[in-house]
Parts: sequence; structure tokens; C-alpha cells
Amino acid sequence: MKDIEIPLQPQKTKKYIFFEKVPALLSWSLLLLPIVLSQISPPLTALFILTYLLMWFARAIGMNIRVLHAWKVLHEHQRQNWEILLNDLEHRTVSNNTPVWHGRSIKRLDKYPAKFKPSEVVHGVIIAVYNESVDIVEPTIKAVIASNFDKNKIALTIACEQRGGKAVEKTVKDLIEKYRKHFMMADVYMHPMDIPDEVIGKGGNINFAGRKLQAWFESKSIDPARVLITILDADNRPHPNYLASLTYTFCLCPEPKYISFQPTPIFSNNIWDVPAPMRVIATGNSFWMVVLSMREHMLRNFSAHAQPLDALIETDFWSSRTIVEDGHQFWRSYFKFNGKYEVYPVYSSIYQDAVLAKTYRATLKAQFIQLRRWAWGASDIAYVAQKGFLTKNKVPKVDLFIKLFRLIEGHVSWATAPIIVTFAAFVPIIFNSDDIAANQLPNLASYIQRIAMVGLIITMYLSFKSLPPKPARYKRHRSIFLVFQWVLLPVTGILYNALSAQVAQNRLLFGKYLDKFDVTEKSVRK
Repeated sequence: MKDIEIPLQPQKTKKYIFFEKVPALLSWSLLLLPIVLSQISPPLTALFILTYLLMWFARAIGMNIRVLHAWKVLHEHQRQNWEILLNDLEHRTVSNNTPVWHGRSIKRLDKYPAKFKPSEVVHGVIIAVYNESVDIVEPTIKAVIASNFDKNKIALTIACEQRGGKAVEKTVKDLIEKYRKHFMMADVYMHPMDIPDEVIGKGGNINFAGRKLQAWFESKSIDPARVLITILDADNRPHPNYLASLTYTFCLCPEPKYISFQPTPIFSNNIWDVPAPMRVIATGNSFWMVVLSMREHMLRNFSAHAQPLDALIETDFWSSRTIVEDGHQFWRSYFKFNGKYEVYPVYSSIYQDAVLAKTYRATLKAQFIQLRRWAWGASDIAYVAQKGFLTKNKVPKVDLFIKLFRLIEGHVSWATAPIIVTFAAFVPIIFNSDDIAANQLPNLASYIQRIAMVGLIITMYLSFKSLPPKPARYKRHRSIFLVFQWVLLPVTGILYNALSAQVAQNRLLFGKYLDKFDVTEKSVRK
């Protein structure tokens, strides 16, 4: 089998370790560049900063346009009658009053025949649980049951951690007994603790469950090529139309083995309960995921995602050597299939919890730890560089270079953009107080930022549109707070987004590896 695994620490070469340091080195270079340029040429410094601000201004405009379009597409798809659309797909017909894109999809099958019909598709759903309470896990199971899809074609598995303790084991087993009758199969698979060469985290847990699920499907003589495996965290509640729309997308693919399917994460389950900084971060994350759904070339596996079982078998499931097994799965599959691999959007929501711990202080800390874990995806840069350019392979080099560039640029921007956009315009005047360009730059930057903030109106509007119903325990003034919370946007951008990415990259720079998946504490307000 082609080696697509992350090397263990003793196996890492000097070149691999160098590439681990690249994101931090680039981030620090970019942050220090305005200071260095200020010593050389104030006009050149002003030009650099102004160009950078204008670039991000253009990006902000593009993002606002995309989020409006993507939001419309998402809600249009979620309103569809997928029973009719799947029936049309089954029989290659087009019913009346169906969307235009549906007719085009059916017609495209004449040129690119699909491998499976909807009636042949079976779903495996794996819910990853560590120590979450019944108040977190049970609504997720109920959401799967509420799916507008034949439950006799859904195998439900709870992937549970032995290190989570006996209490959580009893909780999930009781839940499986309670809801087993709704599925073709439902079971709990307990991942043993302290398996050699495994990072303590979600990857090993779902790996263990995935192999058990493979064995069950094989015992029933079900072709793994027609089985779609969806990974859910304990708090992930799929939209009722998720499995149906996933089936539809899968059945349009001539070669589905080389495709991963990404629904849209929306962090809104408990949005009314969380503190204001967490609401701003959760809403921003939701909108970013909505935007990515319209940029297929940028899509990567994230959190809840789906992949055919035959592809998972060929990649030996997910990596158990990283805490970012979701995004890393893209690169495993990309190299396993020699670059013939894509992620398709599924325009259906997976509703998730925003960060909420038992106390305000614990919530603030948990949010930072979660973002730091996400930012650990920078560790994939070394993996991609090694597998792509330092190991013999058949991956198209131009495509690989573009993907690696985007990976690096994304993580460097994550760690630097909020800081540069906020403070860089004031750097030249500190070192060159008599320079005209240095004195004018803060005013120009402020003007650009004020125009860009108009986009905040769109964000506020969509944030209210996306809110779940307000719990009865909250009075009207709670809605007013949801308007004023947006003054925290610059603070959360720097203290959480940029700083968490900086911490993750600096740990890679100094070899202080994250060797444990820090589970985000999940709390429920009643």
C-alpha cells in the first residue's frame, strides 16, 4: 500500500521539520516587514501597506457578495422536496415545478452516467463521543432519525472513547437501546485507550468505529462502494434533508470514490446562550463555511463530512496521528489517488454548538483552544511538501503547487491579516513622524476600513436571519445585545483568530507539538 501516513517524530527528516517551521517564519516575516521597510523607505512602506489594505478591501467585498449568493443557494436547496428529486434521478425523469439545476443534472447523466441509483445507496453515520452528556448526544441521534430518508438504509454507530469513562459508556449504550429500532443497525464501538503511535483524539476513535462498520457491511454482503459514511461530532445535528441531498449529489458522480462530500457547518444550536465574543466568532465561522461552499477549489474536509466506504478502506480510514484528522483526510486521499480527488459541496446544513463551557472564563479559554486546534492544520504544510515534492508520486505538479500555495497563504493570512489591517498603518509614523506619506497613511487606512465596515450590515442582517427561535427564558433585550456584539469584531479577530494561529504556528516552529486532541467542553443551558 502507498505510504500516506504522517511520519512519527523519529521518522521526520530535517527537510520535513524545516517545512513545519515555514508558516511561522512567513507569518513573522510579514508582520515585521512594515517595521523593516519603515527604516528603509517610508513611501515604499506606505505603498506596501496601502496595497495590502486595498487587497483585503477587495476580498471583503467579494466575501459579502458570495455570502449573499451562497446563503440563497443553501436555503433554496434545503426547501426542496428531495423525495421528488431522488425519484426523478432514479428514473431519469424531470417532474414539474422542480428547479432548473435539477433538469440540467438529469440531462448531464446522458453524457456522464452515474455509478449508482438513489435506491442503491446506504448510509453509515458515525457519531464521535468522548464525555458528552445525554443532553448533547441525544438531540444528534434524534436529528438523524428526523432525516427525510429511509431509516432502513441508515446504520448508526456511536464511536465512544474508553478513556471517557464508564458513565458515558452507559449513556451511549442506553441511547442506542432506546433508538435502535429506527435504523437498519445501531451499535456502540468502544475505542481502547493507549494504542501505540496514536495521538489522543478523534482520529483513532472514528478509525476504530469505521473498521468495525466495514466488517458489519461485509457481513451483510453490502458493496462498500455504495455506502456513504458521514462523520458527526456529538453536537452535530444534520438538517432533515442532509442525507437526501447527499444521496442526490453522490448519485450524480461517475466516479464517486474520488469525491468527498462537505455539508455546510452552521454554529447556531446554542447561539442564544453563549457569551457575546463567542457569538461573533461562531457567526463569522458559519459565514466563512457558507462562502467556501461556493468555492469548490477551496473546499476541504471539515468536521462533519462524508466519503464512500470503499475510498475510506483504500486510504486506511482517517489518520490517528494528527488532531486535525478531518482536513488532513483531504491530503491523504489526494495523494492516495494521485491527485484525482475533489471535495463537492452538499448544500445542506449541519447545525453545531458554539463554544459554551460551565463558566464565562472557561468558555473564553475553550474558544481559544478550539481555534488553536483548527489552526493546527498548518502542520499539513510539511506533509504536503514531503509527499508532493520530496517523495516519488504521480500527482500533477502544477495542481499540487497551487494547492500548497493556497494552504500556506491561508494559514499565514489567518495569523497576520487581522493584525496588519488594524495596526500596520500606524507603523510608518512611529519611525518617520515628519514624513508626509507616513502621516497621511492612517487617514487613508481609516477611510478604507470605514467603507469595508459597510459589509458588516450584511453580516448583521444574515446573522439575524440565521438565528434559531429565541428561547422563552430570554427577554426582548437579548436581541438588542445581538446588535451591539459586533463592536467586538476587531477584538475577536486579533485575540482569538490571529493569536490562536500564531500560537499553533509557533509551536511548530519550536517543536512543541500538540499531541492530544483538546476536546471542547460542551455545556447546555436550561
